[in-house]
Amino acid sequence: MTVPTATTDVLLRTEGRAGFVTLNRPRAINALTHAMVLAVDAALTAWEHDPAVDTVVIRGAGERGLCAGGDIRAIHDDARAGGSASADFWRDEYRLNARIARYPKPYVALMDGIVMGGGVGLSAHGSHRVVTERSRVAMPETGIGFVPDVGGTHLLGRAPGELGTHLALTGGPVGAADAILTGLADRYVPAAELPALAGDLTRLPADEALARHAATPPPGVLDGQREWIDACYAAPTAEEIVERLLDTGVPAAKETAATLLTRSPAALKATLAVLRRSRALATLEEVLDLEYRVSCAALATPDLVEGIRAQVIDKDRDPHWTPATLEEVTDEDVARYFARPAGGDLGLAAEGATGRAPGARA
Repeated sequence: MTVPTATTDVLLRTEGRAGFVTLNRPRAINALTHAMVLAVDAALTAWEHDPAVDTVVIRGAGERGLCAGGDIRAIHDDARAGGSASADFWRDEYRLNARIARYPKPYVALMDGIVMGGGVGLSAHGSHRVVTERSRVAMPETGIGFVPDVGGTHLLGRAPGELGTHLALTGGPVGAADAILTGLADRYVPAAELPALAGDLTRLPADEALARHAATPPPGVLDGQREWIDACYAAPTAEEIVERLLDTGVPAAKETAATLLTRSPAALKATLAVLRRSRALATLEEVLDLEYRVSCAALATPDLVEGIRAQVIDKDRDPHWTPATLEEVTDEDVARYFARPAGGDLGLAAEGATGRAPGARA
């Protein structure tokens, strides 16, 4: 049964015991708008209290991916105008991320293709997270002068060793095996079997349906790079991380240093600070509160507008960061990312939103 929504960018349907959410902006790789966030949240409300729906499934329309993130063109325009639309969007988006993590029914995310930024927030907090051989999962924010959000620092801060620090700072994508290794996914299912899996989810419990299709993913790369990743990213500062990467003598480490030096220096330092603070926080809600402060602060920085311009608007891939180097980013610059937003804090932790379904992620 098709369920109407306030936007055609989210399609809802129920079949058998499952409710299906399909993000429906395939030309934009299903990038999220505020209306889409509200539509997904409304569906979760309706299905949470519908005894006929036992499992929720989220997937993306088209062949390119589940979701490429938030609508960063809209964020760019809002930041240039000094508006509040982005902060309003993040307030509802982050609340949705927290809700997904504690949803009382199985929440199956089909993470096929590109899953980045806000797409990670819609999927990696779920109870059942499925990747395929086509999956490319990333938090690429430092490349646009932003900082990982949607609970990304919560997830990456709990990855083995310093793998999460590596992914957060570089913004690099990972495939199926590495997504599972770093805690961003649970199961691998070949892309060709996703239609059959979706069919089984309409008539079987989620665990049983997944067990029928789960397989061993193709080998990843991160496990074999743990030695230099853990040693280099354990450094106390971003500058020293780069120095260690350059000094290892490992070609992949030197390439990584070169990548870091193309990222926003301010965003790199802020990301490292957020990631390390998030490790000391007990709940996802606390981390989302922290990330909300940082996201609102980033909106007022020149790097966010410049990064989106270079990567998405003009596509010249030549951002001019302010400050231009890591050494020029002061402790005061980083501290400003943690200031209370003018519109107030998110306040998820203060609301006591910590109840979770058995097996959901904290």
